[in-house]
Amino acid sequence: MSVSVSLPRALASVFGPAAADAKEAALERSRALDRFLADIERRAFKFAQIAVRDVDDALDIVQDAMLQLARRYAARPAEEWRPLFYRILRNRIRDCQRRRAVRARVLAWLPGNSSMEEEIVDPIDAAPDTQLPLGEQIQMDQALAALEAAVAGLPERQQQAFMLRTLEGFDVAQTAAAMGCSEGSVKTHYHRAVHSLRGSLGDLWS
Repeated sequence: MSVSVSLPRALASVFGPAAADAKEAALERSRALDRFLADIERRAFKFAQIAVRDVDDALDIVQDAMLQLARRYAARPAEEWRPLFYRILRNRIRDCQRRRAVRARVLAWLPGNSSMEEEIVDPIDAAPDTQLPLGEQIQMDQALAALEAAVAGLPERQQQAFMLRTLEGFDVAQTAAAMGCSEGSVKTHYHRAVHSLRGSLGDLWS
């Protein structure tokens, strides 16, 4: 005869009611964090890739940010995870950019130095959308490429404000928390970014 026992009851029989409740709560928090990270991973990768313009570096940055969030802030309320994650991600991006700047200064002194940075095709952007006719797909690819290049050319803070507001759908308060600045600064950076993008993209995204 088989007997089905629920997880909370099984835990209670081994650890006691209070310990079982704590174990179950920890398991549920772990599952919630896993769901959060799975949901945010793709957008975070795009955020990092536009900032550092390198697929491998972007993957490393996102993975490191995820690990840091899990290690340091898993016990924080779930509603705090998103702004905390983007603050970690922003710091990792800056670390990567600083390392590149140092490396570039060192390489500049080497004889016969040439650029070691290569353009790497983004496999996500390269994947065709078979649901669109070829002509429309080409136009969409061109528009997205133009937008990505324009965003990459924005000053760092404008870039962050624009991407958090548009890519993540953050409101002003959430964006301010993620960027570590005032809400007024967020509004200024965002509006300047939008104005700049409209000017550089013209009718392409009108």
